[in-house]
Amino acid sequence: MSIAEETKNNRKPEEYGKVAVLMGGWAAERDVSLNSGAAVLDALQSQGVDAHKIDVDRGIVSVLEEGGFDRAFNILHGRGGEDGVIQGVLEALNIPYTGSGILASSVSMNKLRTKQMWMGAGLRTPPLYVSVKEDFDYAALERLGFPLMVKPVKEGSSIGMSKVNNIGQVEEAWRLAREYDQCVIAEKWIAGREFTVAVLGDRTLPIVSVETPEEFFDYEAKYTLNTTKYFCPCGLEEQREKELSAMAKLAFNAVGASGWGRVDFILDDEDTPWLIEVNTVPGMTDHSLVPMAAREAGIEFEELVLHVLETSMNKDRERG
Repeated sequence: MSIAEETKNNRKPEEYGKVAVLMGGWAAERDVSLNSGAAVLDALQSQGVDAHKIDVDRGIVSVLEEGGFDRAFNILHGRGGEDGVIQGVLEALNIPYTGSGILASSVSMNKLRTKQMWMGAGLRTPPLYVSVKEDFDYAALERLGFPLMVKPVKEGSSIGMSKVNNIGQVEEAWRLAREYDQCVIAEKWIAGREFTVAVLGDRTLPIVSVETPEEFFDYEAKYTLNTTKYFCPCGLEEQREKELSAMAKLAFNAVGASGWGRVDFILDDEDTPWLIEVNTVPGMTDHSLVPMAAREAGIEFEELVLHVLETSMNKDRERG
């Protein structure tokens, strides 16, 4: 039986009730979230679901309290939506929602905590240096070795990230990262091919390989440039793809993620995989990787969106 057959959704649209599609927000990824949200909203409404656009701002609590919503489709990217904040609001209001819970969302949004949990679970991730002070320990960076990737701990979509090839480039990269977070990490650069594994329920979807002529898969390469190439099938041998998918699912489970998401890793020149990050609310735009993997598995976008919405049904509780 195929993944598409196993994940087929037979629930009637009215069973979902009134759905709040949470998008926008106040994070640096607001525009991406609005694009994702518009696609999700259109897909739900086209299938008869009573879905409503909610452009999230600081008044979201009163909007949700007054809206009479039965559940929420969370498509907020970044801070406020992917870090446990909106999950806590929804829990307090007793509104079931899609995707991971409070703790897993918080951990996955924090690159440092994610890496620490992976290392504790015996999973491979690039070695790093952590800066929580006003400057870097340059000697420690020299010991780690160049090139390095400097990144803020709590941003997504490669925002605030820079590749540094030598000690002279560190300060500028550090200052950029500090614009987004007080805590900055410098991670050992791994040369190789980048891959991503989408998780849908208890299953993984076909792996997507990403190639870009840019120095790395940055914000522009992800959302605005047409030079990025995506390959699904990814070109790996079947057995190797199974092994790497299983590793990604372990990494997903290690941070407590659930429902749906995406795990990114790099396969170096010696065929060694290095885990990079978990996304608990991946993009759903025309450049996004989860819909691409779903199509390869025989799951069209509308069906994918319903399957993600279905993850909110597992959080149903008696409503007070």
